[in-house]
Formats: sequence, structure tokens, C-alpha cells
Amino acid sequence: MSNELTKLANPGVEGLMPYQPGKPTEELERELGITDIVKLASNENPLGLSPLAKAAMERAMPELARYPDANGYYLKQKLSERLGCSSNQITLGNGSNEVLEILFRTFVGAEDEVIFDAHAFIVYQLLTQSCGATAVKTAAKAWGHDLEAMLAAVTARTKLICIANPNNPTGTFLTGDELEAFMDKVPAEVLVVLDEAYYEYLEAGQRTPSIQWLAKYPNLCVSRTFSKAYGLAGLRVGYLVASEAMTDLLNRVREPFNNNSLALAAAEAVLEDEQYLQQGIDLNKSEMARLEAYFTERNIPFIPSVANFITIEVGRAGAIYEALLKKGVIVRPIAGYGMPSHLRVSIGLEWENSRFMQALDEVMAE
Repeated sequence: MSNELTKLANPGVEGLMPYQPGKPTEELERELGITDIVKLASNENPLGLSPLAKAAMERAMPELARYPDANGYYLKQKLSERLGCSSNQITLGNGSNEVLEILFRTFVGAEDEVIFDAHAFIVYQLLTQSCGATAVKTAAKAWGHDLEAMLAAVTARTKLICIANPNNPTGTFLTGDELEAFMDKVPAEVLVVLDEAYYEYLEAGQRTPSIQWLAKYPNLCVSRTFSKAYGLAGLRVGYLVASEAMTDLLNRVREPFNNNSLALAAAEAVLEDEQYLQQGIDLNKSEMARLEAYFTERNIPFIPSVANFITIEVGRAGAIYEALLKKGVIVRPIAGYGMPSHLRVSIGLEWENSRFMQALDEVMAE
């Protein structure tokens, strides 16, 4: 029966491999009986939940028997004020993964091509394949996007170009000048999604005015998330900003009630928690510097990162990953991103990073 069902599936589904998230702590506890676990695998905010977000969810609890606001009116109002755009330009999703999926479902078909970097976020590959479209991977430049190569790859079949800035899993980024020059050359009929999941971790001078560009480039859209710097990974809130015309189309495809009441309440509240956001950014900066110093001292190559993770080259990455698991430290192997010799390490609290460094020293010495 399984073979018959495979034949019934849409083209592209048979060859799909499910997305592999970072190993949960509960899974490692079950497998090895370890309880003192440090998880540095999924680029989460190590500070935990914002106090304002927690209080907002407690206030929302009495109404959980009712459906949430299907349009996320109040969250979109707050986002529009902060971003300087109309609320009619915002599509909400169950994490930025879902808004990317909505984008693909709305615009990408079996005859289309989607361009992305060889080391880009793996969801681009999964979405392209699930739509039956053709993935066009361009070679990386210094572990980051080669925009000239992307332009050269555009054909009459190109529907969408995906650019993660900063990029996951390499932590590289493109300047505003580079991106604006790129957009000037992209054909108007080719859509570009700028995936800015780690935008908040950029220094002020590194942040591009991407939302403002939407008026100039109607083929551009920008996705962001509350899962990283805003600490709501478990609640899944993302959004995509585009022209009103594109947003209208996306919201025809978006399922109603795709953000639950607790998620909406928490997202609205955490936007006001500037202290929490800055504390996380400051922690990330100081601990990133400490890890870079450690890797430099140990002669472990790393890719300079502007996000909340750092990727290192350790050669026998699979074996080192497994050895670290046995010491209760979870990092992320990224062979699936075309980087079999690398591990991605999320920036944790000071003590968590110290545990990782001690465990890595022990593993490398074995």
C-alpha cells in the first residue's frame, strides 16, 4: 500500500527528507539518561521568556476557549508602527517558516525555478521540492551569498530568489549597498525574499532599510521572526512584509487562526520589552567574543558570525557531535547544508558556553 500511496503524492514529495531540527533535551535524556544538558543547537534565546510576554500570556489565559483573532489585528498594528509600514503589508505566520511556505504556495509552481545559496537555510530546498519546482543552488562566496552568481543564474523560468541575511548556518551577511545594487538588477518579474530571522543581532550600522525598499521594489518581500532575539521560539510567531498587492494574495492562501491567542499576546508584549531585547543582544555580543577567542586560541577555524550562533570547522564533525552528546552538550551538525566538516554552535549563557568549551576540549583530546 505504501508504494501505491507514493504514486498518489504530489510530484516532489517522494524525494523529500523531513526537516531535522536540533535534538531536543528530552530526547537526549531518553537516549542516554543524561539530565544535566546544555542545548546549543537551535539558535534560541538563552535568557528564556520575557517577563512582559509571560504576564501577557497569563492575562490571555481566561479566553483560551475562544478562537484567536484570525487577522492578528493588534500585533499587526504594533508591527506597522515599529516598522513604518501599513498593517495591510503584513502577513502573520506560525513562525517565519510558515510565511515562507505561504509565499511558495502562492507563487511557486512546478514549471518554476528557485535560486538560493548552496549553504542557505535548508527550508528553501524543502519548499522548492514540495512545490515540484527546480532548485538552483549557487556556489557560496566566502561562505556567504554570491549575488553576482545569483543574478547570472536567473532564467526565464526563475520565479523566486531566497536570501537569508544574516545567513543560517554560516552567520555571514550582506551590506545594504550590496543588496540594493542587486535589487536594481533583478528582473521585475522575479520575486526576492529577504529572510531576516537574525536581523536584531546586527549592529545598528549593519542593518539594512529593507522595509523602506518595498516601495521601490514591489517584487521584494521581507520575513522576520519572534523566535530568536524575542525569545518566543516555542510559540511560533513570524511575519512577512511586502507590498499591499502581494500581501493581499498571501492572505488569500494563509489559513485562518494560524497564530494562537497566547502567541499573539506574547508577541505584542515582547515588542515593548526593550530591556529584554537589549540584554539578549549584549549577552550575545560578549559571549560571541569569548567563543571567538577560545577558537582562535585552540586553532579551531570558525566563520565570523553576526547572528546568535557560530559555525566551526572540526573535520570529523559527526564523531565530535556524538561525543559531545555523551557529555550532555547538544550542538548542530550541518552536513545537510553541504558542510560535513562543520558544527553550528548557538550562543548560550556564560555557564553554558563554558560547559561547551570544556566538553570540546575533552573531546578533541580523546
